[in-house]
Amino acid sequence: MKYCRFLWNGQSMYGAVEMHAGELRIISLIDAPEEDLVYRIEHGGAPAGSFNFEPMPFSRADLLPPVKPTKIICVGRNYREHVSELGNQLPAEPLLFFKPPSSLLRPGGAVRLPLVSERVDFEGELALVIGRRARALKPEDDWRKIVRGFTLANDITARDLQKKDTQWTRAKGFDTFCPIGPLVSDELDLDGGVTIETRVNGELRQSGSSRDFIFPVPALLSYITAAFTLEPGDLILTGTPSGVGPLASGDVVEVSIPGFGVLSNAVETETA
Repeated sequence: MKYCRFLWNGQSMYGAVEMHAGELRIISLIDAPEEDLVYRIEHGGAPAGSFNFEPMPFSRADLLPPVKPTKIICVGRNYREHVSELGNQLPAEPLLFFKPPSSLLRPGGAVRLPLVSERVDFEGELALVIGRRARALKPEDDWRKIVRGFTLANDITARDLQKKDTQWTRAKGFDTFCPIGPLVSDELDLDGGVTIETRVNGELRQSGSSRDFIFPVPALLSYITAAFTLEPGDLILTGTPSGVGPLASGDVVEVSIPGFGVLSNAVETETA
């Protein structure tokens, strides 16, 4: 199943997405996932099927971030070539950091370059969307039982601040520094290898496969849930391939997986 979150008649709604005649379409409204409490309040518990909705092209939807996480957990240095390009050592265990939910940015929204940074980089990534509460998972557990699906993410990073600060919260956490979307899907085959690509102004900058993860998904989930509980809607960004680089005002950065859609965001300089 694929789904998205979008504005419809001024309201936040969720829609089932399918491919028809080579085009993605929102074919029906669906009920919100359990983490979206605001949706339930706004709609008074009315089921999605009670709204009069006509199918529409996905490209015409006013998209919103497809999930509402309580936390965004990111994995650093999970591709060998990316570790090398930044001159770091291979990690012995997963390197974790957080991005605040306030950093989320919708598909089509503008990444704002903060005035306090002189270099802001793109980092295209595959993200896991958690579907069930989970704690203390083992590597041999079936991770698919707790993962609702996958989405695309861009771990925007103020690289100069990352190098300056002793931890990464500021460099990774500015408003607009976590574009995600455009949809959530449970149809990807990680075992067969999923290729993540990033383009800037149409030029291919990153291309990596989930088969190249240093720490595969079962190991990541075991390591993460040994520390804290995952809740429905939480996001896990699984790391970025090599090829990261700086963004400039006026750029358009696109993260994509073939057949999955494109997460596209323009870039602009923050106003004082």
